[in-house]
Amino acid sequence: MLIFPAIDIKDGKCVRLSQGDFNSVSVYSQDPAEMAFAWQEEGASHLHVVDLDGARRGKVENWEAIENIVQKVRIPVQVGGGIREEETANRLMDIGVERVILGTAAIQNIGLVEKLLAYYGRDKVAVSLDVRDGRVSSMGWQEVSQIDPLDLCKTLEDIGVRLVVYTDILCDGMLKGPNIKAYQDLSARSSLDIIASGGVSSLKDLMRLKKMGLYGAILGKALYEGFLTLHEVMKCPELE
Repeated sequence: MLIFPAIDIKDGKCVRLSQGDFNSVSVYSQDPAEMAFAWQEEGASHLHVVDLDGARRGKVENWEAIENIVQKVRIPVQVGGGIREEETANRLMDIGVERVILGTAAIQNIGLVEKLLAYYGRDKVAVSLDVRDGRVSSMGWQEVSQIDPLDLCKTLEDIGVRLVVYTDILCDGMLKGPNIKAYQDLSARSSLDIIASGGVSSLKDLMRLKKMGLYGAILGKALYEGFLTLHEVMKCPELE
């Protein structure tokens, strides 16, 4: 199971939100690129970057920070937040991003997902499923639809999506464990590769996710608040 340290960017800084609340922001670094380099030096093999301003406003805002991260590290960087046009995805790929992650676009413009899949391939394009109370959210977690995530997953499978990032918003940033049942249901009812996001706070949480056969897990506040060190995670034999 792959481990993705998270770098969420707001106003050019590395931050974390609690339950997707933009009024509950903790700043962890003024320089996201230095943070990315630190995770690489501690053993990260991949990074997960989200432009929070972009997710909220509908277009990527933190271009300089994203480009600085990609230039600073040697490991693959996947990026989400505000990717709602083909030109945006192309520009991210051009600056060296390994994979783009589409969220709102998967609800509002499924044709864009199909087009990017056709051009870049299934390994380079993922979809973010941000779920609150069993319904898919969009617009930087600010709007809740009536879409069932399992129904959306069926649609995504049908158009050729391979990889989804599934976030339970109410777990995110709370350090109380992931929504195991949601991952069990998704694993049982779809063939998608799943990256878990939200609530992971211990090695035990990660081991449970790995036993379910998940593709990866994103670590955010657990690392930034010292509940886990990346070194111990990457060296844990049960997670290899």
